[in-house]
Amino acid sequence: MQLVLDLTDEEKGMLKELTESELSELRFEIADTDRKNFRDMLKRKEVLLKRIIEQLSEL
Repeated sequence: MQLVLDLTDEEKGMLKELTESELSELRFEIADTDRKNFRDMLKRKEVLLKRIIEQLSEL
């Protein structure tokens, strides 16, 4: 399934900024957790956030 959003340049910039901020915070959370299952879930989230940032950069 593909989602198409019609965003202004300002909205794209804000979405990218928020996503990058979440990714930054997530990296600290990954480093601070000792539970393997939780860390694995956070790493999957990290991959998704990186993909979103990459797609936003291409717009």
